[in-house]
Amino acid sequence: MAPISAVWTSKSPKPLPQFSQAVKFNGMVYCSGNIGLDPATSKLVDGGVKEQTRQALKNLSAVLAEAGSGISNVIKVNVFLTTMDNFAAMNEAYDEFFNTETKPCRTCVAVYQLPFGALVEIECTGFLNPTAKI
Repeated sequence: MAPISAVWTSKSPKPLPQFSQAVKFNGMVYCSGNIGLDPATSKLVDGGVKEQTRQALKNLSAVLAEAGSGISNVIKVNVFLTTMDNFAAMNEAYDEFFNTETKPCRTCVAVYQLPFGALVEIECTGFLNPTAKI
């Protein structure tokens, strides 16, 4: 069995020192939660939850690609919203990324607050492409 390995890309916001952007283990990639931070500025993108969702999923896409995976390999998603009033708008942006017939399993919950005043945070788990180095 291959050892656990961290994933890092400058195309997604730099993680805090307490966690990795993702880790690869046993043919899978486990991505930490991402909020709508622009990796170039480390600031939340302008707009509302739809724009932040879009950016969080772009960030996750970059991490997945660096790991040797991709959005189409995602099998589980967890979404955290600061209010369920944003559920429909989040889904509109989410559907831009997950638009195949078979969707990943998903949980969506409302939480009291998120880091840096974000409106949404998304984490996911996917499998590595067969050619990816584990």
